[in-house]
Amino acid sequence: MSSVHTPAVTARTVTFGSIVVDGLNIAYREAGDPSSPKLVLLHGWPASSHQFRELMPALASRFHVIAPDYPGFGNSDTPDPAIFSYTFDKLAEITEGFLKAKGFKRYGLYMQDYGGPVGFRIMTRNPEALEWLILQNTNAYEVGFSAAWGSLRNALWLDRSKENEQGAAGLLDLGTVKATYLSGSTNPALMSPDAWNMDYFQTLQRPHGRQLQLDLFYDYRHNVTLYPKWQEFLKQQQPKTIIFWGQGDIFFTPEGGEAYLKDLPKAEMHRLSAGHFATEDCLNYIAEHIRTFYEKVVA
Repeated sequence: MSSVHTPAVTARTVTFGSIVVDGLNIAYREAGDPSSPKLVLLHGWPASSHQFRELMPALASRFHVIAPDYPGFGNSDTPDPAIFSYTFDKLAEITEGFLKAKGFKRYGLYMQDYGGPVGFRIMTRNPEALEWLILQNTNAYEVGFSAAWGSLRNALWLDRSKENEQGAAGLLDLGTVKATYLSGSTNPALMSPDAWNMDYFQTLQRPHGRQLQLDLFYDYRHNVTLYPKWQEFLKQQQPKTIIFWGQGDIFFTPEGGEAYLKDLPKAEMHRLSAGHFATEDCLNYIAEHIRTFYEKVVA
């Protein structure tokens, strides 16, 4: 006698979906009880919600967790850069529309790398939505730039010539993406090749993939001009904040993490023997301290 098996959805189950925002299908991962405190995970470059594939089930028993893919990243739509403006203003606008469509009115924000420029724009427009903040290797201070930014800061941002674009395009090579994951890791065996292969082949190699990334590289200069505004927001609002900073990040210096403490003296700082994507090799540590911080400081 046979029966039909129905897959069970547990507290740790991650589900996948998409929702239309401004005419674009925005893909996302979601986990946890919708009645639990809400936590939004904003991914970095050149990643997607895939970077949170293990963090989400580790947090889902306590939080309602959601992680969208920005336009042009992961499983979201990739409109032609000729008709869609790939700027951080636009990514933030789409992400904010996504959160409203999903009913996220008040939430914690986990911001990593590109998640910072997206998240800072959202929270400065709507500060009452921010319950608390998790910062992980996302820059908001001049001192945070490493030498790896040379082809952007010293060339592309000053003159978007074909020659300077070609120089910046080296950042889009598979070797660079792989190095973004491995640099600074003290246990490379924990770093799954699926991560950099996912980023390179699904995001960077898609139609329009390289052009839209160059557009964002060029637009990143506008983030720097907003740093004083973001710093003032932190200083004035004093959100409850926990910081995880991979000390061996290829793009952002340890000093960039320490700089937050000038504006957020009560923030909890964790210096990790890790690189840019610290959740790859410090997953359990990060998840445990997120849960503990919420219970002791936020809840």
